Amino acid sequence: MHIRFDVPADPAYPGRVAAALSGVRLRPFGRLGAALAAVGVVGLVASGAFGWGDRVAPLWTSMLVAGLLSMLYSPWVRWRARRRSGDYAVEGGYDITDDNIMMRSGSESGGIAWDGVTRVTDSPEFWIVYVGRMPATVIPRRLMAAGDDETLRAFLAGRGLLRSR
Repeated sequence: MHIRFDVPADPAYPGRVAAALSGVRLRPFGRLGAALAAVGVVGLVASGAFGWGDRVAPLWTSMLVAGLLSMLYSPWVRWRARRRSGDYAVEGGYDITDDNIMMRSGSESGGIAWDGVTRVTDSPEFWIVYVGRMPATVIPRRLMAAGDDETLRAFLAGRGLLRSR
């Protein structure tokens, strides 16, 4: 397998990459926030129903606020990543072989060997490549040729790396 494609200097592209990677890393905050908010609401309702009001209401209110802030943290970080990364738009490219993924961006380049990749998830816009438990990079799907996208999908499935979201 040998897939090669270029990435144009699109000011919106770095923000989409940052949003995709931070969205994966920050997903637990939304779940934790929803759980905290739910417990806070149940606690407030229960304390009102049983007459505990003044003594424990600050605890339940704090849990509710912490939950809401935790749920808002992920969208806020993604918004900041998109806003701040617009200045990083440079031309680049990908060279994907059976051995590794080579990426270049401007004057810098780097790579990830497939042996170090633990899994790959697909989203509508990117293949998200994990090294260990952390997302390491993305491969932009819409910049690839349709045949290359299917070739990469077959390669990832053959190595047991592909997992759907």
